[in-house]
Amino acid sequence: MTSFSSQSNRAVRRLTSFVLILLAIEFLDELVFGLEQAAWPLIRDELQLTYTQIGLLFSVPSLIGALAEPFIGVLGDTRWRRVLILGGGLGFALACALTGFAFRFEILLLGFALFFPSSGAFVSLSQAALMDTDPQRHEAWMARWTVAGSLGVVAGPLVLAGLAGLGLGWRVGFLAFAVLAVVLTIFAARFPFPTASTSEHISLRGGLRAALQAVVRPTVLRWLILLEFADLMLDILLSFLALYVVDVAGGTVEQGGLAVTVWTGVGLLGDFLLIPLLERVRGLSYLRVSAVVVFCLFLAFLLAPSFPFKLVMLALMGLFNAGWYAIIQGQLYSALPGQSGTVMAVEALFGLAVSFIPALLGWVADEFSLTVTMWLLLLGPVALWVGLPRRT
Repeated sequence: MTSFSSQSNRAVRRLTSFVLILLAIEFLDELVFGLEQAAWPLIRDELQLTYTQIGLLFSVPSLIGALAEPFIGVLGDTRWRRVLILGGGLGFALACALTGFAFRFEILLLGFALFFPSSGAFVSLSQAALMDTDPQRHEAWMARWTVAGSLGVVAGPLVLAGLAGLGLGWRVGFLAFAVLAVVLTIFAARFPFPTASTSEHISLRGGLRAALQAVVRPTVLRWLILLEFADLMLDILLSFLALYVVDVAGGTVEQGGLAVTVWTGVGLLGDFLLIPLLERVRGLSYLRVSAVVVFCLFLAFLLAPSFPFKLVMLALMGLFNAGWYAIIQGQLYSALPGQSGTVMAVEALFGLAVSFIPALLGWVADEFSLTVTMWLLLLGPVALWVGLPRRT
């Protein structure tokens, strides 16, 4: 009995360590993203980028990732999962280093282009591994994954502010993150990263065929479309937020950083509150109500005449859009049980069709104004209200 109890305790500790490593990988990914978003005015000025170039920095790497990730996702449901995750970690480190040393648009584009497939292997397959630890609680695990990511997004601008206070720049942050990625990869190498797939021995061609069939299934397609529309009020809004405050609202670079910090900080609080909320409230019911609330708040944000009022609306939006990604992504995993790697492949295949959206929004900002681009983001909550199922 004592031996069995000891083995059980060791298994629990090992599983806990495994989960913490997976969450740390997501934390690092969003830490890089958070610093990047807060640093956009500095990057834009130092490299003299246009809005179109910024849009290309979003779209071209996204397209490259969408081309590579179907193969990564299908192979992620096989014995190659561990190799892909560790290789992705090293690629992620190299991408951070390239970004830190980028003194021209082309080098920055190269670094960003490497980020997407590397993050797909390192981060997305780590998410798939987390989902496989308990396939019956996808939304709950996604809520915890989102908290780890939100912590990273909040910490990113704070790291940038700390570097500025020390007289260092955004480049040092990316170089430090490259070192952290190597360290996490070394820790991750201690674990086997098993899969829960029922298609462990499927061929690459067969896996891609299955992913293509899955992407056109109505249930799967619904969640893919809603993920893209939800992203208008998540990552895409965050990408333009600092620039909007500086270029449209007439704020300073510091106010742009403050807006990003408030948005991500309150969002982190919302993500924490989501974990107990999902134990009591049906996720889709909450999502439908929050879509209406966020629509009204963002409308008030765009019409607000002063920066302090905009900041208040931004904070409330960050609270009420918590769970958008976690709940919809959890539903997508549940729509493809036992195929967590294939979920990544399906998302990548669908991403090929929508990879032009960031570049299109950048073009709209150049040809018309950034204000027009921000108004287009209202399509996000509208699509959620229309597209969410009324009952399941």
